[in-house]
Amino acid sequence: MSTNIITTEGHEALKKELDHLWRVYRPEITQKVAWAASLGDRSENADYQYNKKLLREIDRRVRYLRKRLEDVKVVAYSPEQEGKVFFGAWVEIENDEGETMKFRIVGYDEIYGRNDYISIDSPMARALLKKEEGDEVVVHTPTGEATWYVSSISYGQGVSTG
Repeated sequence: MSTNIITTEGHEALKKELDHLWRVYRPEITQKVAWAASLGDRSENADYQYNKKLLREIDRRVRYLRKRLEDVKVVAYSPEQEGKVFFGAWVEIENDEGETMKFRIVGYDEIYGRNDYISIDSPMARALLKKEEGDEVVVHTPTGEATWYVSSISYGQGVSTG
């Protein structure tokens, strides 16, 4: 089960997606279904079949988004977070081999399509919570333990590399 928290930006993105699906995309597909249905025999009408399926997928996503938006708690930035890793932080880490990674710790609903976001529920995020710059972090992964060092922590509003 995932943690039901989300950043302010993530919450806005879900609301925007829901609004677009409901006000723009769904009416567009509904029109296509009506047009395809008007052509007659629906059993062999590929346009009708495809768009009807698409409509079901849109409706499923709309239901999911409405439910999630009710269930998630928006966690906004707080000045007390400065200097330590908490939800919403951009964190840069480095290992002994000199490899570096930079990512933002966000809610489960925010990670899709972003390779610079990780879920608060991931082993890496859990290990980093409450750490400060310079701290050593041991991450327990399915392949064993990995040691990282916290290089930088920021909460820059609007910092985005995606």
